[in-house]
Amino acid sequence: MDSQIIKPKTPASALDRLATLANYLGGVALLGVVCVQVWQVFARYVLNASPSWTEPVAGLFLSTTMSLGAAVMVHREAHFGFVLLRDGLPAPWRAGLKALVDVAIAVVGIAFAVWGCQLLIDGWSIALAGISLPQSAPYAPLALGGALMALFAIAGLWRRLRAGRRS
Repeated sequence: MDSQIIKPKTPASALDRLATLANYLGGVALLGVVCVQVWQVFARYVLNASPSWTEPVAGLFLSTTMSLGAAVMVHREAHFGFVLLRDGLPAPWRAGLKALVDVAIAVVGIAFAVWGCQLLIDGWSIALAGISLPQSAPYAPLALGGALMALFAIAGLWRRLRAGRRS
């Protein structure tokens, strides 16, 4: 059989699927923000009964959208990366700057994951005003997004290092 037809499962394809899942979850969370805000406006101005749960839920959805969206952009290498500076450098420097950006993103992602988990644990027993969720619930997406950012950045760095050894 042709090797082009049957492709083995690789870590890259697993990361692609993980990024796609994160992208869909972020999109659903964005739709959630829209729905919650529409309900808030309708309830406040039409029903004259503003619900207390909409603000914390919208914040949770927004945190999810931003955190997962940032991770997906790291996977797609569409994040902030000093593009003008990088493109103006000679090729060897360019590769070094890309690797440095990967390392910086991995460090920031690990910090988000660790500190997000700490904040999540610290506020777990305190209820959010207006809804029966832990006060620290919005930190869960920060921790997850940070872990995904670190994973995707490390995978990108690994790809660059492997490609550099082959050439």
